[in-house]
Amino acid sequence: MRARRKNLPRNDRGEDRLSRLLIDGEPATPDDLAYLAVTNYGAFTSFRVEASGVRGLDRHLARLEAAALALFGQAVGEARLRDLIRDAAAEREACWLRVSLFSPEIQARRPSWIGAPKVMVAVSAPPSALAESLTLQVRTHARHLPEIKHAATLDLVHARREARKAGYDDALFVDAEGLISEGSTWNIGLVKGDRVTWPLAPMLAGVTQGLVDEGLAGVGLTAERRAVRIADLADFDAAFICNSATPACPVTAIGEQDFAVDAALVDRLTTAWTSRPPQPI
Repeated sequence: MRARRKNLPRNDRGEDRLSRLLIDGEPATPDDLAYLAVTNYGAFTSFRVEASGVRGLDRHLARLEAAALALFGQAVGEARLRDLIRDAAAEREACWLRVSLFSPEIQARRPSWIGAPKVMVAVSAPPSALAESLTLQVRTHARHLPEIKHAATLDLVHARREARKAGYDDALFVDAEGLISEGSTWNIGLVKGDRVTWPLAPMLAGVTQGLVDEGLAGVGLTAERRAVRIADLADFDAAFICNSATPACPVTAIGEQDFAVDAALVDRLTTAWTSRPPQPI
């Protein structure tokens, strides 16, 4: 068993505390919350609001619209999503929003309803980065409908929980043949020299992954997408994870494969991300 190599950031429960919870622009009702408490059908995206804008907002909106069509049969509409996000942020300079789609019309025994879903926006304080560095346990697993950021997250939390019980910090998913896809709540990049390799497999296309990728050329890095298996890890110099709360976090081990932390590389990756400015809501 690999021992945990560092301490993860202290869990500040203040980061999880909601300051607003709106459904279609109005305070959440007990009926809506009762439905959400017992039915786990829907999709979401989450992001930081900074300087009254959002990095990759167009990507987040496109994610929500695609999920609405796939799960409910009808889009919400970008203009309406923007209005609801703008109202929830309420001119805050900085906050964290989780925008979720659901419909009480869909039940386990009545799954066939088609229409535009309700939009729930939860507002909280911006979270800290996931960690300063991570060790990853390799787990054979694939999310259901991996291209959708859906509300069924039991497998993700359970994977992270089991990884930590085993002495790691988080979980990296692979298929039965060792093909790398994604992590519990993030994408992974692998680096050799000045080239970033994004694994090619069924997974969620990360917004932060896309923003980092767009900015790589500006920091002297190139990128490729190709199939990568666990057996290939020794060919790389470094690894990192990225999500909306953590633009670039170095990975120090994947299973028994160790990686050195390259602080200069992390700085370049972070600069690639910050080169994509917040988009006005």
